[in-house]
Amino acid sequence: MSVRTKPKSYQALQTKSGGCLSSSFELIGEEPLLIRIDDKPYSVVMRTPGDELYQAAGFCLGEGIADSADDFKTVGYDEQSDPNTIDIWLTPERREKIKDLLKRRGFVSQTSCGICGKEMIEDLYQKVTPVADGFEIEISQILDCIDKLSENQNFYQSTRCSHAALLFDEQLQVISFAEDVGRHNALDKAIGKVFMDRSLSKAKILVLSSRNSYELVQKAARAQLPIVISNSRATALAVEMGKALNMTLVFPAGESEIAIMCGQQRIKRA
Repeated sequence: MSVRTKPKSYQALQTKSGGCLSSSFELIGEEPLLIRIDDKPYSVVMRTPGDELYQAAGFCLGEGIADSADDFKTVGYDEQSDPNTIDIWLTPERREKIKDLLKRRGFVSQTSCGICGKEMIEDLYQKVTPVADGFEIEISQILDCIDKLSENQNFYQSTRCSHAALLFDEQLQVISFAEDVGRHNALDKAIGKVFMDRSLSKAKILVLSSRNSYELVQKAARAQLPIVISNSRATALAVEMGKALNMTLVFPAGESEIAIMCGQQRIKRA
């Protein structure tokens, strides 16, 4: 059912050398995705078509709807063959455990703002536990991980309009990757892939193509990812949340340099 769309080509007028000429530009796709839980609408997100099942699963992990893939009875496309609707059915035990959370359905997540309609920022902390220590990495390895992000991107090379999320295991092997018009969607898809195949515990490092914000830290913390590397600076709230959850937040700070905002204990230094 999932159809990974190719970028579409559009004509535009481009200025060049003091004049104008007709040029073709590839633009990334964006469509709404309805996530229904137990036959009730829960959220609508704008995303790039493809990997919807993984995106929905990752979304549910980040929201606290599921703690394990076993909490899902089924995850599938709408029975009327609507590729823009995902139906999630929870086990009776899980449904009973989070019945208060399910009452909060109906908010809309946009590609730019992520989780919207939250009553309070403090609400984000209640479903997240601090990340354990025990994994360390060298600065040179962090730089290598950053370089591998662009090597895996496809949409960005042609559209200059996509975000990406890349997951590494303890041996710094790539175990999951996803691209999407939205940074939150890309992360949900990347996490959802390893969440559904029950290999999420192997994930140790996350690399983001975007800035790091509080909702991305929340999703990473729910996945118990100790190290998050963002291509741009983190927000102040993201760093505060990272500190509270014992996470390591890093971003580039110049040529072959990085800034370690919190969780310095995981970074090996000479």
